[in-house]
Amino acid sequence: MGGSHRSPDEPEVTSSKDELTDDGAIGAAAILLAQRGQTTAASLMLDVTAFVFQRRMHHEESMDFTSELEYEDVILEVEPYLASRFDQSMVNQISSALDAVGYKWKRYFGEVTVREVIPEVGPDWRNRLARELEGKGVSNQGRKVRYTPTHPRVDDLHLTNEWEHRVYQVLRERQASFPDNETIGIIPLAGMRVLEHTFEPDLIVTYRGRVGVIEVDGPHHKGRRSDDAGRERLLRNAGIRHIDRIDVVDSTQRSEVEKFVTDFLKHLGAH
Repeated sequence: MGGSHRSPDEPEVTSSKDELTDDGAIGAAAILLAQRGQTTAASLMLDVTAFVFQRRMHHEESMDFTSELEYEDVILEVEPYLASRFDQSMVNQISSALDAVGYKWKRYFGEVTVREVIPEVGPDWRNRLARELEGKGVSNQGRKVRYTPTHPRVDDLHLTNEWEHRVYQVLRERQASFPDNETIGIIPLAGMRVLEHTFEPDLIVTYRGRVGVIEVDGPHHKGRRSDDAGRERLLRNAGIRHIDRIDVVDSTQRSEVEKFVTDFLKHLGAH
């Protein structure tokens, strides 16, 4: 393997011993899914709390030989509210990507299954259950932020990435510049239920009695305009007055973010 060559489109997995680590396998499979255009399955990999590898020996016998191969089943541990998103189609796509990655490094992945994260509770579980049923067991936001070691946190609010953080900062500065009786509200990563769907807009903004949504589009949005149009239609039907999107490329330039926020608030306030 030391003399092999990697194609430009192939996910790179680094290892000091030229071996595929568990984390390397997951990372390569996730990037491969994105490169295949299977962006929904790729983004779901970010929602997995833990990847559990369970190794087992597979024994095969035939007339000519007997063989034993070590297979690895992969369990995707996810929060209960996310489990329904990992339907069989998504699991099959993830499994296929793992197979492709494992084939190169001679690691054989078996069954891929989804398992809910089980809460750890003590003798006070009744009180915990009561809080959950009353809706007090959740945080200030509608979902847990996708795990990133350096995800931004500001004003006791979480944001998914640095690009959302840049837009939030400009909104926050604009909020401070407005008079007390005409300010804006900023709600990052809130879960929102519309007809037969649950959406998680990047930023919800309230202004002059109206509600708008800002989406920060990363590379995973490429090729998903038809999905975005259907989502936006449902949001508008549910009462969202204005929806706009900013690409992460533009969000790296402060002047572009400021112009975007100015235009967004202008259109939201004008409706």
